[in-house]
Amino acid sequence: MNTPDTPRDLVGIGIGPFNLSLAALADPLTALDAVFYDQRPAFHWHPGQLIDGTRIQVPFLADLVTLVDPASPWTFLNHLRARERLFPFYFTERFHIQRAEYDAYCRWVAEHLPALRFHHQVDAVRWNPERRLFEVDHTRLDTDGEAEALGRTHTRNIVLGIGTEPHVPDPLRPLVDAPGVPVVHSADYLAHRDTLLAAEHITVIGTGQSGAEIFLDLLRHRPAGRERLHWLGRTEAFAPMEYSKLGLEHFTPDHTRYFHSLPEAVRDRLVAAQWQLHKGIDADTSADIHDELYRRTLDGGWPDTVLTPGVRVRTAGRLAAGRIELHLEHTRQNTRSRLTTGAVVLATGYRERPLDRILAGLDPYMRRDNRERPRIDERFRLVLDPRVTGRVYVQNAETHTHGVGAPDLGLAAWRSATILNDLTGQEPYPLPARTAFTTFGLHTRRPQIPTARQYRELTPLADGI
Repeated sequence: MNTPDTPRDLVGIGIGPFNLSLAALADPLTALDAVFYDQRPAFHWHPGQLIDGTRIQVPFLADLVTLVDPASPWTFLNHLRARERLFPFYFTERFHIQRAEYDAYCRWVAEHLPALRFHHQVDAVRWNPERRLFEVDHTRLDTDGEAEALGRTHTRNIVLGIGTEPHVPDPLRPLVDAPGVPVVHSADYLAHRDTLLAAEHITVIGTGQSGAEIFLDLLRHRPAGRERLHWLGRTEAFAPMEYSKLGLEHFTPDHTRYFHSLPEAVRDRLVAAQWQLHKGIDADTSADIHDELYRRTLDGGWPDTVLTPGVRVRTAGRLAAGRIELHLEHTRQNTRSRLTTGAVVLATGYRERPLDRILAGLDPYMRRDNRERPRIDERFRLVLDPRVTGRVYVQNAETHTHGVGAPDLGLAAWRSATILNDLTGQEPYPLPARTAFTTFGLHTRRPQIPTARQYRELTPLADGI
């Protein structure tokens, strides 16, 4: 039985979809003693963006486990079976499920995994050279989110799945913190939708998928002829997301390995150039917007909407009576204008949470690249000083080293399996040597798939634990 002083084999920090995938795949590995902490009271996936009818951009097979273990009890199909919804799903003939359904599936998995510890805030991580273990300090929170008890867990290895955080452009930061001004990031959209709809005029900033979904939802809730909606963004067009079959091969392990092998400067240029692979608008959403706008022309006239790409917000400020003034610049025309609006939705995306916040205690041991970002090896391990014998794995913090597939749900199971194979020194999840028809590069690198190696023996667990 695990005692407070007994070191764990693995501590997971954060329980989003990626660490939930790892926990699900680790669950049947009885020799692996793992625990996962998250300060939230329960699992929820982007609750502010679960707009009715919106769908995830990956097929349902890209669940937490299926692409490496389709026989797992934690597949999406088994979730449907457990809820007696398998036949209805079969007849819907849907390959892409609704966002709310994906959230419900993940919550079902989270409710059944014993290794998860919600209401636990991780405060610090340190390396103890005498014990050759990591120390993870955490605070157990009560139902109100207040500190209840302090604790410390020792572990041989760590996996970080702390996710991303909403990004707010600098010109708009003062508005977000101002009381009484309805400026909302898309992450909190549903919680504030009624307040937004009460505004006389609404502006949506951001021309990606979230901006498109929110603009469509607002449009559907506004009366014809009195929509009073602006939709603006920096991209040169309301561009479609790249969704051709060969284009999707950029989200395969083959491309991930190829990307990791490139020089740092080349990787940085490539990430910027590949934005349309994951930041464009789904074709169905774009069509729905156009259909809704067209429907509003049937009685003559045009809807009171303005859709303008190629625009950046230079500055923003408050006016009297809760109004907001946006100073705009058209990047191609080199023209400027002012827009007065009653509410703003910032569909301006997310950024990876900096690892330095949680890993400050490991800073002396971390190896960094030319831009002071953590170096991450092919198997998703932070490159640390050799004196640190434990491993720190990362999930969705490696776009700069592994490419645009880092935040993609379709690679979750493969990355989790890669980590578990490396961690155990065995091969509980055999992985394919090839995953794409595309050959990325003239010189093909053989994938470094870990073979079975004998690492130190993992801590056996008592029966029934």
